[in-house]
Amino acid sequence: MKKAHLARLIDHTNLRPDATDNDIIRLCTEARSYGFKAAVVNPVNVRLAAKLLDGSETAACSVVGFPLGAITSQAKTFEAEEAIRNGVSEIDMVANIGALKSGRLDDVRADIESVSAAVKGRGMILKVIIEACFLTNEEKVNICLLAKDIGVDFVKSSTGFAEGAKVEDIRLMRKIVGSSMGVKAAGGIRSYSDAIMMIEAGASRIGTSSGVKIMEECPE
Repeated sequence: MKKAHLARLIDHTNLRPDATDNDIIRLCTEARSYGFKAAVVNPVNVRLAAKLLDGSETAACSVVGFPLGAITSQAKTFEAEEAIRNGVSEIDMVANIGALKSGRLDDVRADIESVSAAVKGRGMILKVIIEACFLTNEEKVNICLLAKDIGVDFVKSSTGFAEGAKVEDIRLMRKIVGSSMGVKAAGGIRSYSDAIMMIEAGASRIGTSSGVKIMEECPE
């Protein structure tokens, strides 16, 4: 795979709770230098990241409801709206996993729709993190179908704070959503071979804190 193409599939990420300003500066400098698709940061770092990425082809991306998804829909919506005001163009939200596992699909839908409404019409990208490691295959199917029906842009496998992405989950997610939306693999992707394995399984975006290492290992 050509380096330029691979770079545009990578969301370069630092979601560490102890990330300093210098860490975010380094992340965004690397993202601009390599031409990564996005730099993903926690909400408190959005303003700095957006400033550093202004004028580049790299999007500023914020997480919402991270990492548990266990806050109210109203709180998630507020987080999303604030991140948008602070300069992001992409949002990675964690779905309500507990509601999903309780079979309350209407609540899961409402949760996703609340954030979707905040980004709708603004040219934003919305990714829904399903935290696949906690789900049965039936639950994975249910939430992917919900996300597709709502019209979000991506389903994302993991936060990276539980288990990482698995090839079989990426294959399943791609099978469910088809070619009409994106699939993001995230968590535990630390090498070029890891990234290629996920892309071959159907991922159209790779979330990783090892973006530079992956690019250095790219054979081109």
